[in-house]
Amino acid sequence: MTTLPETMRAVVAVRPGGPEVLAIETRPLPSPKAGEILIRVEAAGVNRPDVLQRMGMYAPPPGASDVLGLEAAGVVVARGDGASRWDIGAQVTALVPGGGYADYCVVHESNALPIPAGLGTVEAGAIPETFFTVWTNVFDRGALKAGETFLVHGGTSGIGTTAIQLAKAFGATVIATAGSAEKVGECLRLGADVGINYRSEDFVARTLAATGGKGANVILDMVGGDYVARNYAAAAVDGRIVQIAFLRGPKAQIDLMPLMMKRLVHTGSTLRPRPPSEKATIAEALLTKVWPLIEAGRCKPVIDSVFSLADAGLAHARMDGGAHVGKIVLTP
Repeated sequence: MTTLPETMRAVVAVRPGGPEVLAIETRPLPSPKAGEILIRVEAAGVNRPDVLQRMGMYAPPPGASDVLGLEAAGVVVARGDGASRWDIGAQVTALVPGGGYADYCVVHESNALPIPAGLGTVEAGAIPETFFTVWTNVFDRGALKAGETFLVHGGTSGIGTTAIQLAKAFGATVIATAGSAEKVGECLRLGADVGINYRSEDFVARTLAATGGKGANVILDMVGGDYVARNYAAAAVDGRIVQIAFLRGPKAQIDLMPLMMKRLVHTGSTLRPRPPSEKATIAEALLTKVWPLIEAGRCKPVIDSVFSLADAGLAHARMDGGAHVGKIVLTP
């Protein structure tokens, strides 16, 4: 049996700020509690909530590690009391409440999934945060069905590239917004039926034109601000708008009349603070309904770039710059 080290490297934000505040610290090796597993991390995805945490705007939930990182893939090297789902040596990818940017991290065994056949650990490390988020918001809360029209903002983000592929795989017509002609092209390459450059085109007008004036049945929005009223205008009767972030701020002045006249549902959610039992339900749905699609090659994480753990600051600078398409990944 491999002897585990007593310490490990971990990336933390030494103070709120830009990418330069990220530093590697030596931390004690975490010990899995009851029902938990310890993973030797081989890849960890970089996500927008990590940036918010770095800036001091998104504190870890109570009991979660202050080490950055919400997803990781690697090898199970230890188990806590009662944890029996995974054998030592199993390769898994997991949604973690924190701690992914490290050599080792702990997670409840129910929040880990097998690495899909045909994927390496870099791709596997880029799956959980976006796939869990898209599934619970687009398909659970948004109830997207085959034959409906789906509008996703930020189509080349990690969330966006995942949402385009999954919505298409489940039979929806997909409209995606992005910030350049090149990024619109990437959305179309991933399967979007309509790509809209939000810097030069009105996404409301384009969405209505593409749907014969009906609008989108489901809208996934991470922009907020003035997009709230515009989403109402772009939505179909009985449309569902799901809010997952507020890049333009959480406050908006809106006319509620369209909400009533169109019978809209405007909902939203966060993923990180939810208990392991709720995340486990999402994991089971992914394993049953999405893993077969990944293994059949019908969808997979889009990898923008890979950085070493020591270059986490450069990875965050890449995300801050906004030029990335898909996921940025760290490899210890």
